Amino acid sequence: MSEGIEARIEAAARDPQNLGEMPDADAVGTVGSEGCGDMLRMWVKFRDEDGRRVIDRATFQSFGCQTAIAVASLATQMIAGKTASEALSLSGEDLSGSLGPLPPMKVHCAQLVENALKSALSSEPVATPAAGAPTLMEQFSAPAASKPSRIVFKSQPSET
Repeated sequence: MSEGIEARIEAAARDPQNLGEMPDADAVGTVGSEGCGDMLRMWVKFRDEDGRRVIDRATFQSFGCQTAIAVASLATQMIAGKTASEALSLSGEDLSGSLGPLPPMKVHCAQLVENALKSALSSEPVATPAAGAPTLMEQFSAPAASKPSRIVFKSQPSET
């Protein structure tokens, strides 16, 4: 990764904007996998502006690398003032914006953010998770629903 993009990612991740839950959100989207460790939840709040329903504010929580945090921070700023359809038209590349082109090994971070946004807006309007619903941290740290696989070693035939 070039020093320039690495520095921009570090700066954005060091001071992420719009980080945290939004209790009064109009829509919530969660993507990722507890198995690989990358998870992102995005909250979106709308307002009426000149007869259009636009995104007033978006926040996020992430269990992922610095790049995912940096892209999510930029994306929540970028989508403010856009309609849901305008925000949905943005690609992961668009959402990584001022960071510049991400290296191939980090493109999945922008896709994670894009998919969280799509998850939130495709279900819009949706009430926030019901009282008692797990937070992202609780969901991430919960024990797996299935039992772990058991590995059985078969003995090798002995050579005589």
